Amino acid sequence: MLFIYPAIFHKENNSYWVEFPDLEGCQTYGDTLNETMEYAQEALSAYLLTLLEQNLPLAQPSDISSLSYGSDSFITLVTCDINRYKDTKAVKKTLTIPAWLNERALAMNINFSQVLQEALLAKIQAK
Repeated sequence: MLFIYPAIFHKENNSYWVEFPDLEGCQTYGDTLNETMEYAQEALSAYLLTLLEQNLPLAQPSDISSLSYGSDSFITLVTCDINRYKDTKAVKKTLTIPAWLNERALAMNINFSQVLQEALLAKIQAK
């Protein structure tokens, strides 16, 4: 599952540190900008995965234009795919849908598992 959150990157001396304003305590640092971005993606993934595993609500990402930062800082969006870090063992589920809906979805080559995963995650995030 892909997530996108704004992050504030700060430059201090010859290194960087990053914080996620919507996620209290989610921070990391690195020696180079590339390294810091990589660590930011890992930190974001771990933070969100922990919230999901503990059935805690996920904060809605702020509008990047509403955030402020200092002169030695910049704001960018950081993406992460938590599937890379979580237990991706599949669990088989049986469900029932109307026949007409099944036929239409099959005709459109819709991936039922993907649609269900996306819908469940959207429902979880809305709570």
